Amino acid sequence: MERMKAKAAAAGKVKKDIIAKSIILWEVKPWDNETDLDEMAKRVLSIEMDGLEWKTEYKKEPVAFGIYKIIVGAVVEDEKVPVDDVQDKIMEFEDYVQSVDILSFNKL
Repeated sequence: MERMKAKAAAAGKVKKDIIAKSIILWEVKPWDNETDLDEMAKRVLSIEMDGLEWKTEYKKEPVAFGIYKIIVGAVVEDEKVPVDDVQDKIMEFEDYVQSVDILSFNKL
């Protein structure tokens, strides 16, 4: 009986820790139709944090009156990356970014 408990305990220690991750899509809106969306996306994708991995592509979608927004995605490690911090960093590009909203947030 003791031997079985020891084996079970040892087997439990061998398991790898699962890292909780989420995939997030952000909707980033510019100030107007004169904002360079490619430059805005380049700046957003330049944000670096431990546990943050950006998708390599972004999508432009129409909003209204000739204004487009970008949709950009990233995978984040839940324990390392506070989503609010990423949003705050995106908003720091105040010459380009008017607003940032989470379009979708899914656990992996």
